[in-house]
Amino acid sequence: MTNQETSNGKCFVYVGLAGETAPGRVIASGLYRMAEGDDGWELLTNGLPDSPAIRAIATHPGRSGAVFVGTQDGPYRSEDHGDHWEKVNVPDHGLPVWSLLFHPRDPNVMFAGYESSEIYRSDDGGERWQQLPVSVRFPEVTVGPGANLARRVLQIAGVASNTDELYGAIEVGGIIRSRDGGEHWEQLSHGQYVNDDPVDMHGVLTSSFRPGNVLSIGRAGMFRSADGGDHWARVQLDPLNEKGQTYCRQIREVPGDPRTIWVAGGANFMSDLGALFRSQDGGVTWDRVETGFQSNSTLFGLAFNERRPSAMFCASSNGQVWGSGDGGETWSDHPLPEGARQVYSMACG
Repeated sequence: MTNQETSNGKCFVYVGLAGETAPGRVIASGLYRMAEGDDGWELLTNGLPDSPAIRAIATHPGRSGAVFVGTQDGPYRSEDHGDHWEKVNVPDHGLPVWSLLFHPRDPNVMFAGYESSEIYRSDDGGERWQQLPVSVRFPEVTVGPGANLARRVLQIAGVASNTDELYGAIEVGGIIRSRDGGEHWEQLSHGQYVNDDPVDMHGVLTSSFRPGNVLSIGRAGMFRSADGGDHWARVQLDPLNEKGQTYCRQIREVPGDPRTIWVAGGANFMSDLGALFRSQDGGVTWDRVETGFQSNSTLFGLAFNERRPSAMFCASSNGQVWGSGDGGETWSDHPLPEGARQVYSMACG
């Protein structure tokens, strides 16, 4: 890729492979990159740890070429679209990173979510970090025999109008909220569940179009709150499994178009069915999108080009990748190399 192409805002798509951290689970590894408009994937290795398990990827919203990834050895950073990587100096406990966030109001404010529900914050673009005191008590539930009880922060969300208001999606544990920048947290899942499903959360999103609205997704589907998470209602999606539910894995708001939100998921964690859902009214009503492609596994990845939001990508856990240049109306196929499976993260920038 030439310097002229990157200076013109060429977008790269990044896909990370990983897996669960429970004993006996298979963990894949690798970080792949594809230049938008090309079909070839590159395996990125220079400076990354051996066999990197990539569960989180975040591209800087204002600095071209800056990318952070979460590995089993903490966060790593690149300033050249992934050609070279260096370890970020976080005083962590050596646990895997599951989520990364540039705050929507101030991208110098960053967060990293870890195994065991640890969250770290940086106020200077990732140079210095401090651990936040996540001390809420989680419901004593599991997700069945052999489940990973080390609860993970799968997504962190900020509010564009207030850098102090934060939300976290905990697998397993529900949704947590802070209104003082992460110094104190509260559990928002009270009374939501009659079994373990609703507290097995995978994502959380604060609506830019409807202030105060918060959407959460998980194994039992989707929930919406109109009062900042104090009360929740189940959102009706097309049921895809025997429980009459939809397994939701990723939720993203279209950059520059807060009315439009997408969700990627499928029938279950391991299934032969993937699906995309879209809301065009800020998350109140939802439709399943007829994509024209056939996913042979649950969709785990969803990403948008920040500079050209009509360009979007999704990926299945089995390594299928599709791209759309018209906001999801038509799609093209960009499969990962043979054998690249267990997609856990995706970003574009």
